[in-house]
Amino acid sequence: MHIVGAGCHNGKPNMHESGILHELLLENKSRNPYHSFPVWGTVLWEKVRFQKNLDMYLNTSAIEVRSEGDTITSILCYQSSTETFYDITGKIFVDATGHGTIGLKAGAHMLRGSESKYDFDEPSAPEEPNEYTSGSTIMYQAVDRGEPVPFKKPFWAYELDEEYLKYREHGMNYFARSDGGHIIDYDDGQKSAEIVLPQFSDWSAGHWWIELGGDYKDIIGHDEEIRDELLKYVFGVWDHIKNKGDHGAENYDLEWVGFVPGYRESRRIKGDYMLTENDVRSNRVFPDAVAYGGWPMDEHTPGGLSSPEKEPACTLMFEGAYTIPYRSYYSDNVSNLMMAGRDISSTKVAYGTIRVMGTCAVGGQAVGTAAALAIKYGCKPREVAQHITELQQTLLKDDCFILGFSNEDEKDIARQAEVTAGSFLAGCEPKNVINGVSRSWEENSNMWQSSSLEEKDATLCIRLKGERELHQLRITFDSNLSKELMPSISTVNKSRQTKGLPPELVKEYTVCILNGENEVYRKTIQNNNQRLNVIDLPQEGVRGDRVVLCVKDTYGSKTARVFEVRIY
Repeated sequence: MHIVGAGCHNGKPNMHESGILHELLLENKSRNPYHSFPVWGTVLWEKVRFQKNLDMYLNTSAIEVRSEGDTITSILCYQSSTETFYDITGKIFVDATGHGTIGLKAGAHMLRGSESKYDFDEPSAPEEPNEYTSGSTIMYQAVDRGEPVPFKKPFWAYELDEEYLKYREHGMNYFARSDGGHIIDYDDGQKSAEIVLPQFSDWSAGHWWIELGGDYKDIIGHDEEIRDELLKYVFGVWDHIKNKGDHGAENYDLEWVGFVPGYRESRRIKGDYMLTENDVRSNRVFPDAVAYGGWPMDEHTPGGLSSPEKEPACTLMFEGAYTIPYRSYYSDNVSNLMMAGRDISSTKVAYGTIRVMGTCAVGGQAVGTAAALAIKYGCKPREVAQHITELQQTLLKDDCFILGFSNEDEKDIARQAEVTAGSFLAGCEPKNVINGVSRSWEENSNMWQSSSLEEKDATLCIRLKGERELHQLRITFDSNLSKELMPSISTVNKSRQTKGLPPELVKEYTVCILNGENEVYRKTIQNNNQRLNVIDLPQEGVRGDRVVLCVKDTYGSKTARVFEVRIY
């Protein structure tokens, strides 16, 4: 119930994911100012349901995978709500099941548990390999009623005391323990190289450490049993918080308890490359990079609450970000199978950072784009590597971020243009909009920022090298990729967010195309709610030698901010 990614709850600046995920998040912010989590679900449904050339089958499970040799030919599925069977055929199949279910049924090489530290020379891996995984969690929500609210424990819930929960913070305070038990006050900005996951007792979102499975219990095969046990712990924990000691919960009322365990880890599918701990720690930039991550490598204790003598998790911190190679996104032995989500090809240690939803989402966009290229060239996923530059440049064009790569699209005629503006701030010069990087990164702003929103100041002019026939404009605005934006049931996480859309985002603007002294095209966009704006010009094209962008209004900022302008 928390969507997280490389930004680590504002821990790393300018790290939030862009692309399709960001488009969805901004759409959610525009119509869901109070961050209602259920409304987020309808935004996702809408975007899929009304997307051209995309079919959706809800409540549908894969039953059987049919193959010829190393190639999947079809998948037999069953839709429980309509009692309908579907035989879905295709040329490329993507396993986004989380469990790697399609890969398993297709005979793909599967990965589970941990490799030894000697397999990939990973310092944090165990001496011996094992099949342990992280457990599953059930969340709950509690609300402050403004008056004392009693709680009666169900007879089937566990009795838990302070000794049992001594390593699992559950009072109204915020701290993290280092391996030595030292208290680190995060408000003082201190950091540790390796720490136990920060534990914030935010009862609006339950506790991530109410976790079971992954040791002797198969996280998939024992799911029903794990769910029942988790419910006993959820109500036992709440009984302890409410009725055993002063935890500050007198006025809090249990409002909702989830009934579907949230999986953290199960199976992975082996690709041509397995991302490792060393790749993550070294911020490695692969030649075939198509996605990136930045979440810490968290190692959850197998068994979770069934091992109360152990800390619930340890986090392996690292600075910066890393890339994920294309070779980790397709099966090494099923020729037309790709992976998206938490079942991609990585070691157990590296898995701790790639499993979060933001990182899964940008990888999913990369895989979808690669699958389209496979269809375009009539090839298998592995052979798309021969078109890796086209894949990377397409992702960048669609507002994805790939660390170490920039716009080199030869079709973008703005790259060779002269750019001027009515005004700009130091370090935010007009030429930044064609420098190829569409977010602030390290010491570079990579944006044009005006001195004010006055028309004479907030105007940007891209002068082409002569008259050209233009068909499309692509403008990338600032939506603050450092600010918390992800949906969450946590009131703490929601409190970090701006109500509504980011104030930096441009709300209204006008684009004009001029040819000599004549204005040949004009369009005004009002109530914009997106970072990337794509303006398709009339089908026959528009001939011009200049494109002028005039920002009229924002959602709060007193200046215009533009990261990129592309012209096709």
